[in-house]
Amino acid sequence: MSRRTWTGIGIAAAAAALIIIMQVPYSTNTHPRKQASEPVVPTPKQEHISKQSMMAQDIASTDRLTRLDAKQHLTSMLQKLNDAGPAQISDYMRKLQKSHDHFTMIVWQDAKSGKKRIFTAKKDWSAEDQAVLKGYMGKAEQSIRQQHSYESPSFKLDGKQYFVIAEPSSKKPKQGVIALMNQKILTEVANHQKKNLRLIPYPKEGKYKVESVHADTLRDITVRTGHDNEKASHFYENEIVVRFRHDPSREDMNRIMHELRAQSSRKLGYAFVFHANGMDYNQLKSYFLKNWNPLYVEPHYLYMTNDKIKDNSSLPNVPNDLLFSKYQWNLPIIETNQGWDLSRGSNDVIVGIVDTGADLNHPDLQGRLLNGYNVINPDSDPDDDVGHGTHVSGIIGAIVNNNEGVAGISWYNKMLPVKALDKSGSGTTYAVAEGIIWAADNGAKVINMSLGNYADSQFLHDAVKYAYDKDVVLVAASGNDNTERPGYPAAYPEVLAVAATDSNMKRASYSNYGDYIDVAAPGTSIASTYPGNQYAALSGTSMASPHVAAMAALIRSQNPDLTNKQVMDIMRSSTIDLGPKGRDKYYGYGQIDIFKALQAAGKSEAPLQFWPQHVQKKIESIFLRRK
Repeated sequence: MSRRTWTGIGIAAAAAALIIIMQVPYSTNTHPRKQASEPVVPTPKQEHISKQSMMAQDIASTDRLTRLDAKQHLTSMLQKLNDAGPAQISDYMRKLQKSHDHFTMIVWQDAKSGKKRIFTAKKDWSAEDQAVLKGYMGKAEQSIRQQHSYESPSFKLDGKQYFVIAEPSSKKPKQGVIALMNQKILTEVANHQKKNLRLIPYPKEGKYKVESVHADTLRDITVRTGHDNEKASHFYENEIVVRFRHDPSREDMNRIMHELRAQSSRKLGYAFVFHANGMDYNQLKSYFLKNWNPLYVEPHYLYMTNDKIKDNSSLPNVPNDLLFSKYQWNLPIIETNQGWDLSRGSNDVIVGIVDTGADLNHPDLQGRLLNGYNVINPDSDPDDDVGHGTHVSGIIGAIVNNNEGVAGISWYNKMLPVKALDKSGSGTTYAVAEGIIWAADNGAKVINMSLGNYADSQFLHDAVKYAYDKDVVLVAASGNDNTERPGYPAAYPEVLAVAATDSNMKRASYSNYGDYIDVAAPGTSIASTYPGNQYAALSGTSMASPHVAAMAALIRSQNPDLTNKQVMDIMRSSTIDLGPKGRDKYYGYGQIDIFKALQAAGKSEAPLQFWPQHVQKKIESIFLRRK
């Protein structure tokens, strides 16, 4: 048995229709790219074919990213080691291979001596594999002698995929460097997207047995295909979430633990989670309803990731990040470059990322990540063992103008990584709720949740309300099942729900839809950071959601006086209207426009429509200071 859910590493979106005090109007933007017709919703078969094609596109894009990144490293290497001695060269190579283990072999060709130095981990390749490698290495060496660059096609050694790349020195004839690059990242992206785009049943059983129920009826359901996830909500069979009307005393807890023969109990916020190997959820539910008259009981759900090129040379504020101009179509299409004239972020506004953690040593994230929290293992750092959280983090805040990798939407906002999802890419209601509360208590003013489940959990909603009441802007992905079924936390009224679009500003075929959708953002083949000091292209509403979270951080950086509700209202009212005129169930109010949103936010004072609330807030702050 299993059941359907999702999260934010590597493919999601959703939220609720709000009654806005100031009556935020539908976007009146008459952008020339506006789509006038209602999108066609694909059939399950069409959806599957589309997702397969999208996964292939992500793999092909990641292949191009890895090749461009490798070329940059070789070019930089030649510049830095132009006049270096043997010891310096050896030290550089050792450090590079330690931090970038996909550099399987590096060959330095010395112009003076005509000799070559080989830096490699010993590999026991077969004679046949060695012959294949020798052929490509020979072509690379010949290219170096002719002062030409070289790239081989992908090929396999011992069943693993590689390519050979070579760069000649521009200063010393016949000097150059050759690298054998391991492309294991392509397999990782494929496996990641099979789960996050729901091409396979997900998740598999882990520490406890995982069951599935129909999200509406809570009856058992078996998930045999990726499409079955649309109706399923996964939970731990031997666990239950209970909120009592009054917290049980120590004697009450002892009685409960004894009668259930429970292995563990945990409390977070107002609710308790009990685990008892000898009882399934229905038995646990019956016990608590009969004996304790709780405020509510519900399964302990699992939340999972919601993941899924144009020339930018004429844009304003074009950063020098290597992959920006060729691969980051997603930033110009939402007017990010123009928006940077108004706000590039602030160190004072922190973005919490409740996800799979982050690659804390990635060079494109250095100095951007604060000390976060590992909900799964509180004694460990929130390191990313999936890739999803690292990818989300790069979309929000990869270093801009460092001549490397990608550019984030924010230049200065710090990110707070919270690991609430384990190495399977899923996490429990308890873990996600704890992650939200921890981020809110530790300074986050914006929280991104590229994760979800179709079950409406009161336990999780309590955590969302807690953060919202602390003036946090909450943003979540809607999901990747091409379904109108509401997903949570996106569909909670306190959360801004995000659908995904492609480079043509059309609805992504995998993106969930419904009346709860607030806005849309780019989510297809998005280039960003990936563990192992690499870069990958992923698709999904998980990739769309951080675009919106980053925009919220820029707005709050530009105008700190705005409340979370005001920020959300601005983001809804400053969109590019797509699909049917006005708000619709596919794009919400439309695709986000960072420049337009920052214009509405104002540079020093609250926007006109929020003036009454702004004045009241100023008056209250004066009285508080006098006290």
